[in-house]
Amino acid sequence: QLQLVESGGGFVQSGGSLRLSCLVSGLTFGGYDIGWFRQAPGKEREFVALIRWIPGRTYYADSVKGRFTVSRDNAQNTAYLQMNSLKPEDTAVYYCAARAGDLTVIFPSTSRDYNYWGQGTQVTVSS
Repeated sequence: QLQLVESGGGFVQSGGSLRLSCLVSGLTFGGYDIGWFRQAPGKEREFVALIRWIPGRTYYADSVKGRFTVSRDNAQNTAYLQMNSLKPEDTAVYYCAARAGDLTVIFPSTSRDYNYWGQGTQVTVSS
């Protein structure tokens, strides 16, 4: 059974750090792109970061570039999102998502590009 499970969310003060994890089961993890998205109350879900199945290929939204780092451990079937210098505007539910790795979409950065989703984890940053 395919499953994505996020963890690591919580409450942190502005300037703090959190590391989110996305444990994936039920698919060949190394062959999948893993995207991170977030959704704040009253707003649409937005792209945060992407790590492709091709080694070394990572992408970030401008709003998190230089503060967030996405990584993966294929042996552990886990992707990570290290979030540093957190700001109140980073407050949202964070989701990881998976799609089969291919180049039919050059930059998969919308929700419809992904087939599988986790349940989300809340991140709250206080000012």
